[in-house]
Formats: sequence, C-alpha cells, structure tokens
Amino acid sequence: MAGYFSSPVLSAGHGSPALSPSASPPPSQAAGTRSSALSNRLTSVLSASYADSDIRDALETLDLRGVHNTADTRRQLRLDVQKEVIDCNGEIVQDFGKVAEQLKRIGTVISSLNQTCEEMRKHITLAKQETAPVLEEASALMDQKRETETKQHLLDAFNKHFIIPDEDLVVLTSAAELVDDRFFDVLARVKQVHHDCEVLLGGENQRLGLEIMEQSSKNLNSAYQKLYKWIQKEFKSLNLEDPQINSSIRRALRVLAERPSLFHSCLDFFAEAREYILSDAFHYALTDAISGAADGQRNVKPIEFSAHDPLRYIGDMLAWVHSAAVSEREALEALFVAEGDELAKGIKAGISSEPWSRIDGEENVLFDGQKALNDLVNRDLNGVSRSLRQRVELVIQGHDDPVTTYKVVNLLSFYRMTFSKLIEPESNLVGVIAGLEKYTFGHFEALMRDQINTVSAETQPPSDLSVPQFLSDALEVVTCLMKAYNESLGPDVTEVTPGQENNFTPVLRAALDPFLDLAKSSSKELPDKTASTIYRTNILLAARSTISPFEFASATHLAPLSTELSKLRMDLLEIQHNFFLQTSGLQVLLTALEPFSPSSSSTTQQQQNQEYKQPPPNLAEIANLPAFQPAALAFTSQQLDDFLPSALMDATDNLKRVRSPSLVKSVTEEAIEAFCRDFEFVEGMIIGADEAMGRKLDVSSSSPRAEDQSDVAVAADGEKEKGEREDADEEEDGEKWSLRALFPRTMGEIRVLLS
Repeated sequence: MAGYFSSPVLSAGHGSPALSPSASPPPSQAAGTRSSALSNRLTSVLSASYADSDIRDALETLDLRGVHNTADTRRQLRLDVQKEVIDCNGEIVQDFGKVAEQLKRIGTVISSLNQTCEEMRKHITLAKQETAPVLEEASALMDQKRETETKQHLLDAFNKHFIIPDEDLVVLTSAAELVDDRFFDVLARVKQVHHDCEVLLGGENQRLGLEIMEQSSKNLNSAYQKLYKWIQKEFKSLNLEDPQINSSIRRALRVLAERPSLFHSCLDFFAEAREYILSDAFHYALTDAISGAADGQRNVKPIEFSAHDPLRYIGDMLAWVHSAAVSEREALEALFVAEGDELAKGIKAGISSEPWSRIDGEENVLFDGQKALNDLVNRDLNGVSRSLRQRVELVIQGHDDPVTTYKVVNLLSFYRMTFSKLIEPESNLVGVIAGLEKYTFGHFEALMRDQINTVSAETQPPSDLSVPQFLSDALEVVTCLMKAYNESLGPDVTEVTPGQENNFTPVLRAALDPFLDLAKSSSKELPDKTASTIYRTNILLAARSTISPFEFASATHLAPLSTELSKLRMDLLEIQHNFFLQTSGLQVLLTALEPFSPSSSSTTQQQQNQEYKQPPPNLAEIANLPAFQPAALAFTSQQLDDFLPSALMDATDNLKRVRSPSLVKSVTEEAIEAFCRDFEFVEGMIIGADEAMGRKLDVSSSSPRAEDQSDVAVAADGEKEKGEREDADEEEDGEKWSLRALFPRTMGEIRVLLS
C-alpha cells in the first residue's frame, strides 16, 4: 500500500501537478526530495489512525467494490476513481442542464402568470369599484336582518311571558270551566305577569306596562271572583265528617287569602252555613230518634226524653255540643292550622292590594291560624249556644232540688273549663255556659233562701238541746253538695290555702251560714244561759263535724267555727266550775274570802303558795266572818262531804246534753282543776286564820290522810266523826274552837275523790 500511495498517480489524484522530465530537479536534489516525500508519506501513513471513521468508510467502500489487493489494482485504483469522479461530474452537469431548461420554462410560466395576475388585478380593481356600493347595501341589509330577528325574538319572548292566550283566559275567568290545577297554574302566571309589569313601568315607555297591568288586574279580579263563588258552592256541599277534606278547597283558600275581603266574606258565609247545619243537627238530636245501628233495630232516644232529669238532660246536651265542637275543630284544623303559614303569607301579600283591609290602620296584619280556627268554631256554634241557653234556663226554672241544681252548676263549670281549653276563654260558647252557670247558681241561692224562709217560722229548739231538724237537713244537703264538688273537680284541684276563699265558699255562704245563723238566733228562746250555751255548742259541733272532712270547705269556715267553739267551751267551763262551787258549798266561802285575796280564783298555784307563806296580818278576822262561824262552816263542810262521793258523776250529768263526750270530759277535768285551786285557796286561808289566832290543830291526828284510794271513804268517815267530837268540845269551850277542825278536808283528799 505504501507503494500505491507513493505513486505519481495518487499524487495527481490529490490535485498535485505531475512533474515533467523537462522540469525535474537534479538527481541529488530529486533523490533528496523523494526521500523527504517518502518520509513524509510514511510519517503520514504511520501517524494515521486506522480507527478513524473516514478510513473505515474508505475501506468499506473498497470492500463493496470487490477490489482485490493486487499490484494492478493498486496502480489503476486512482485512475478508476478519478474516472468515476469525472463521469459523475458529467452526469451532474447533464442533470443541471435539464434543470436549467426546466427553470427557463418555469420562468416563462411565471412571467405569463405575473402578466395574468396583473390583468386580473386590474379586473378586480375595476370589479371592486363597481361592487363596493352593492356590498355596503348588502351589509346594511344583513344588519337590519339581524336587528329584525332580535326584535322578533324579543317580541316572541314578550308575548310568551306577558300575553295570556285566550284559551287560558277562558279557563281563568269563565264560570263554566272547572277550578282545577290548570286554573291555578294560569292564575299563578297572570299574577307573575302582573308583578313583572313593574319592570315595564320602570322603562321610558310606560304605556305598554300600564295597559298590561290593567288587563292583568281585570283578569285577576275575575279569577278571584270565580274562585270566591266556587268556594261558596263547595262549602255548601262540604262534608266535614270526612277527615280528608278536598285538597282543592285548601289550595283555593290559600289563594283566596290574597284577597282578604273575599277571604273573610267567604269565612262569614261558611260560618253562617255551618251555624245553620249545626243548629239543625242539635235540634234533630233533641227531638228525633237517631239510628244507632246499621240495621235500624236499635234506636237512640232523643235527648229530650230525659228532660225530667235536669242533670242528665243538661249533661247530654253539653256532651253533644262538646262532641260537635271537637269534630268541628278537628275538621277545620286542616284548613287553618296546617295551612296557617300559607294563609298568613297570602293575607300579608293581599294587604298591599287591599289597604282598606287593615284593622285600625295596622301596618302588619298577621294571620293567626289558631285564633281563626277558634273564632270560626265559635261562630259555627252560635246557634247551638242560643238553643242550649234557652233550654237550660227553662229546665232550671222548673226544678227545686238544690243538690241537683248545684250538680248542674258543677257540670256547667266543668264544661266551661273544657270549652275554654278547646276553643278560647273569650268565645261566645264559653260566655253562654258561664252565664248559665251563674244563672243556675243564682237559682240555687234562691232555693236556699226559700228554704230559710220556710223553716224560719219553726225554729223552736228541741227539748234535749240537740241540733234542730232544719239544721240537720241543711247539713245533709251541705254534705251532698261537698261530695258533689269534690267528685266534680278531684282532690288535686280542691287543695287550697287555709283561710283563702275558693269556688265552694259561696256555696257554704248560701247553704250553711243562713241556717247556722237561724239556729244560733233561736237559742235566745231558751230560759237560761246553760241551755243556750249547750244548744249553741251542739249546733257548732254538728257544723264542724260536717265540714271537717273536706279541706276546701274547712279552709274558710273551720277557723270561725273553732273560734266560736273555743268561746263556748270557756262558757261551758265556767258553767261546770260554778256547778262545782255551788253544789259543794265552796262558793259561800270564796265569796266571804274575796276581801282577803287581791287575785281571782284563777291565780296560779305558785302565786297562791307565795301568798300563803306570807299571810296578811288581818287573817285572824276571817273567824269573825258569818260564813266561818262554827255552825255555818260545819254546814258547809257537811255539804262538801255530801257532794264529793258523786261529784264527778253529777258534773258529767250536768253537761250530758252536749253531743260531744270528749268535750264534756275535757271541760269537766279543767273545771275540777279550777275547783281544786279554789279549794286550795280556801284551805290555805283557814290554816292561816288558825295560825293567826294562835290555835293549832294536829291535822295529822285529827284528819288522817288516806294512803291509797281504797281507804278514802273510811278516812272520810273518821274525819267526820272526829270533827263532830271536836265541835262538841268547842261548844263546851267556845273560846278555843278551830276553823280547821270544823273544815277538815284536805287538798289531797279532794283530788283523790274527784279523780
């Protein structure tokens, strides 16, 4: 390969000019040049990298050409390569000649096209100048078309929204058309049109808005009138017994509420219709038999069949009215309570269109469904209320039993409270029942006054001082009245504060107080104070025992009775005390000793003991008193001895006509205690008088005390005999007699004998 690359052909192939023989250097120089070129070539070959891509490509090209590495091939390789290059260049020149020819043709075509375009440009310019007015006119026409289409869309939308079709107006205003969902849909659309007219009124041209609003107002008025008449017609055939009231009526009422005047007028019509229906039904229930079974075999008697029994008759009527009121309320709740919010909204919206419907100039007229319901039920029952009042007054006027009359009062009171909760306290029905209650109670008071007038001529107290018959009858009546009141209201309701008046207080004032006053005034006919006191005590005891079991009655009347009984008890105590003093003879001694005692006989025992410890200096004068003379004092002592054995029995018998053994026992015990204090006082004064006179008597020897209750009688007899002997001795020696010897009884003996 080195020889191949160093050949002259390779040098010529690389573009180096071939050296001719005429231009060759001298041999020495040539040899040097060759050696230098060879070395350079070798250096270049040796320094070349056979890993270079160009060399690899060249080698691959040689492999593809199928060149064999021979000496001839190496010598002809450059020539072959150059020949190929020349051939390729020639082909390229030929190809470029063809291209040049094509370019010339293209240039000719382009020139022709330019000329044609220029001519077309001229034609276009001329055409543009000619069509410009037409285009402008077409553009204007297109704009007009778009504007017209927009207006058409607006007109269609306006007609669709603000113009109601004739067929819809017929549905809305014609009485021949039904009130159904289509009617309400059209009505809602007309109301929306009427409301949206405010937008049209806000524009520059208000004529259209005014015309549409006027027309929609007429249509709305016609629609509401049609709805009003339809509701009235439906109300005539409305069955309130059906729990599911027609939904169309409820919807119609909600819509009609937007016209408050028509709405209230419709309610008035409904109330009148229902009043007539209920009045007729009430009259039918009173007078005609009602079938109680489907087969008609069992009939319920009319209410007036029980007119002879006022309580049942009035109760049946009130029960019917209550049932009717409950049914009426339940039926109407679906109209005024369930739809209350919607009705309130409708009335509030209707106030703006009917400002005259405001009440007393109120700005906010609120619809209260509950109140409207109560008012309507109340108005529906007006006719029934009138019939009820007439019949109750008629039956009460012809009845004269106070107990039954008062039971009717309780019945009316019960239904008055029931209707107050069901409807309202200010309703006409509640007012009628309250008036009947007052009227019936007035009749009850009149009956009691008649009884008082009847028995006032026969008020003579019984001989045994017991409760008079008229008062016993009155107390029986009062007992029946209290039981009736207690049963009508129940124990929880009858609990009252003591001293506070309650609903039963007027009854006691009418049925008890006059009879008590009459009985107490009749006690003036008795001959003595004892009989009068016992008689009055029996009267008050009977009255107290009658009202005590009932708290509502005793709350106001028990305290006055107890106070008066306490005063009478003090009188009985005084009577019993005087009985002990008079029967025992001790009153004579007490009367004689009054100047010697600054305190009364009721002075406490402690004060008396203190006085006895310090006897006054003039106690010796007691022996000079007539009552303390030997004969008088001995007589008094004997009277005391005769009294003591049966004293307790006689005292009890003294108050035997009092109808309370416990009261007699307690009064007698207190009287005995007072008598013992009086005896103790007398005993102390006698002992003090003996001491003041210097006369002492051994009481232990002269008057032995009994140690137990079984020896009391023996001790008393011994004292009596010993006293008689001492009296005999004193008669023999008159200057040495002793008061204690003449009056030997001691305080201990008295207490034992009276216990």
